[in-house]
Amino acid sequence: MTLRLLIAFALLGIPVTSFATGPDASVLRSSQTQGINFLKTTQADDGSWTAPDAVGITALATTALLKSGLSIEEPSVAKALAHLQTFVQKDGGIYHQNSQHRNYETSIALLAFQAANTNGQYDPITVKAVAFLKGLQWDESEGIDQSDTAYGGAGYGSHERPDMSNTQFMLDAFIAAGLTKDDPAVQKALVFVSRAQNLETEHNTTPHAGKIEDGGFYYTPAAGGETKAGLTPNGGLRSYASMTYAGLKSMIYAGVSKDDQRVQAATEWIKRFYTLDENPGIGQQGLFYYYHTFAKTLSVLEVDEFEEANGTRHDWRKELTTHLATLQQDNGSWLNPTDRWYEGDPNLVTAYALLALSYCEPTADE
Repeated sequence: MTLRLLIAFALLGIPVTSFATGPDASVLRSSQTQGINFLKTTQADDGSWTAPDAVGITALATTALLKSGLSIEEPSVAKALAHLQTFVQKDGGIYHQNSQHRNYETSIALLAFQAANTNGQYDPITVKAVAFLKGLQWDESEGIDQSDTAYGGAGYGSHERPDMSNTQFMLDAFIAAGLTKDDPAVQKALVFVSRAQNLETEHNTTPHAGKIEDGGFYYTPAAGGETKAGLTPNGGLRSYASMTYAGLKSMIYAGVSKDDQRVQAATEWIKRFYTLDENPGIGQQGLFYYYHTFAKTLSVLEVDEFEEANGTRHDWRKELTTHLATLQQDNGSWLNPTDRWYEGDPNLVTAYALLALSYCEPTADE
């Protein structure tokens, strides 16, 4: 909320306690500083984190440092960017040569280079990376048409079936690189995303579409469908929060109106399951991935105060900042005791937490 609005409400006698005020700046900055310092101490001499060939983790940590206010000249950032450049391949991808995660690594590395692209110095890398990602996307070039449930999605670079996690990272990279909602690759991705929602519409006539009808999202509709949250007795693919936020964000990227039934249904789902205590649907699994996706999605939706289904209103930036501060370790890192999807790695989890906090920072007019 802007200062002008606060003054106006005061003059009109309207209480402002019910409006979002954002996080405590000192708490936010303290958590960020501690997290930044942790990543500086765990960075290897070659500029990587966790392992020399851990392109995705290094790229996430680099992006987190840049989004937390460090400049490209800062030694840890400069070293990391130089290390990432060694993975730029002739085909335009950014990945370890033996990687089975080419989409994931290229998408996240592109985000890092774009965050560092202050004067266009990384344009040659990002332009080729976008073209490479488009080549990985499941479409006519794979010999399938729009009727295939894999159509429009992205998967791990071994070209296994596509999934919502890889697709959201691909879309994040596309948008960061300047692609618009009308770009064919973005619209193709929307076809896949719409089919990963538990909502039967003209955009989703897959066998699983109407089995749950709760508006949430699951992992993938491709190859018979898969969810990480288990099945209902009738074979429905249960929704869970991290993928629902990812699906909602992806739809907004693709220009789907907030009045569209797909967006409304997804919004109602997150209103019913708003919490920071778990990743609804799968508990503590992927918790910090969830925090990052939660924060980025609400930021993309331009939501300052979130109202859940029972009418409770949340200053989500303040709540998330405070919650992450309570979870921070004494050494400045974050760690998920439920070690699934690499969340036992403090470098990865600290990067997720710092990225989440970057969306909690007040906007310029606040």
